Amino acid sequence: MPEEIKYQINVLMADNTVTKDDLTDKIFVVVSTGTADKERIISEMMEVNPGLERETLRHVLDLENRVIKKLLLTGMRVNNGLFEATAQCRGVVQGTAWNPETNTIYVNFQQGKDMREAINSTTVNVIGEKGASMYLSTGEDAATRSVGFTATAGSNFTLTGKNIKIAGDDPSVGITLTDSDGTETKITGGMIGLNQPSKLIFFIPAGLADGEYTLTVTTQFGGGPLLKSPRSVSRTLYIGEAPEPAPGGGEEEEGGGESPDPIV
Repeated sequence: MPEEIKYQINVLMADNTVTKDDLTDKIFVVVSTGTADKERIISEMMEVNPGLERETLRHVLDLENRVIKKLLLTGMRVNNGLFEATAQCRGVVQGTAWNPETNTIYVNFQQGKDMREAINSTTVNVIGEKGASMYLSTGEDAATRSVGFTATAGSNFTLTGKNIKIAGDDPSVGITLTDSDGTETKITGGMIGLNQPSKLIFFIPAGLADGEYTLTVTTQFGGGPLLKSPRSVSRTLYIGEAPEPAPGGGEEEEGGGESPDPIV
């Protein structure tokens, strides 16, 4: 009797976007380890039995697929242990004839006995909480063409990063500039010329005085369904000229720069 195989699968906790009123509701999602095509399956089979020939295995898999298709599409129910499959019909009857525009055939797959037993012997490891990272990378001042976090009042500023698209209806969503006294200036929708997941172009209000500001991007965008609660990322932005570095601070290494400030 062959030794029973024990399986392990990793999962992450994720925000349940269906229950929008419950900000604490979580679900588990499986951590993908890639896609296994036919060649990967053959390689795995050869690892179990190195004496098998790749061409022979490829022929067997092709033949199995051909036979399963034939059986299903001639009305047979197929049960190979891993799955049970049956051909079924979609669409309503119009008259007495089959209409390919409204009537279609599809195949319904369900877990088979072998697959259910394998699932029951699988260990599930919860390895953390899922989150699409969010960060600000760099910027560019349209007036001076300087790259970095120095801007000019009354000019456009380009901001690059990841998952920074402004989206969601929470009142906190948007771009803000906060000066050293705590006065906040919000960049309204009409001042945002480009709104993409990796790039924002917005107008710096002309009335802002030169000085140090905290630039904050707040959004419910996460690369998929909108997040139930917004998240933010901030960087220091200078309007006008940035202050000179303090003496003795050392020179930045070539190829350096501010590293992204990730939010996970």
